[in-house]
Amino acid sequence: MEEGKNGISVVINTYNAEQHLAKVLDAVKDFDETVVCDMESTDRTTDIARQYGCRVVTFPKADHKSAEPARTFAIQSARNKWVLVVDADEIVTPELRQVLYERTGQPDCPAGFFIPRQNMFMGMFVRDFRYDYQLRFFIREGTEWPPYVHTWPTVKGRVERLKACKQARLLHLMDETMHEYMAKMNEYTDNEVEKKWQKGYGLGALLWRPAWRFFKSYVLNGSFRMGTRGLIRSLMAAYYQFVLVAKIIERRYRG
Repeated sequence: MEEGKNGISVVINTYNAEQHLAKVLDAVKDFDETVVCDMESTDRTTDIARQYGCRVVTFPKADHKSAEPARTFAIQSARNKWVLVVDADEIVTPELRQVLYERTGQPDCPAGFFIPRQNMFMGMFVRDFRYDYQLRFFIREGTEWPPYVHTWPTVKGRVERLKACKQARLLHLMDETMHEYMAKMNEYTDNEVEKKWQKGYGLGALLWRPAWRFFKSYVLNGSFRMGTRGLIRSLMAAYYQFVLVAKIIERRYRG
């Protein structure tokens, strides 16, 4: 593969990701390059990647709990000007691929795009008014990703939201059980405490942050359209904020 002026590399970070990987790779087979950055998987992840002709690079797993510490390494391992970061449980629709190639060929193209993503919850795709936008498409050169969960990459230049049209989106296949959600909540909030522990959160934040997150999810974003599942989803989003603030307060009390 020769590096093209507007070529696009798909970058996928993996660790024991065999469950959906074949579907994910099949959806990106028409891009210029696919790079799988694996964190020393012990399942068939790298075998599947090589079967699909991907270039596989390795980042040490060590004690990392998420893919974020490996993101910058993975991005800089790509050979094309543009990079689309895809998780190992996300499907790139044909419409999204078409739009990305069209936009990179236009003179007013920004340096990065927030991509609309449609998630699953309790067996159905989320029916929110607003998509879950992710900053996943950008120029490779100069882009860096902070090594913390729930962070955006730093892109040199202007970034925009890609309009959610023509089915151009990422389809997030991960459909976590409540048990899995709670386990990840502990991991993710622990990680976020490292970033936010110096914020002056107190009783006010303990009350208003969960309340606002519930209102935003259930009313503004339209989770009420999902019935009981939408109510549960919004309550879990509020509980996440409660746990995060409680952990920050706990850290301050314990010194």
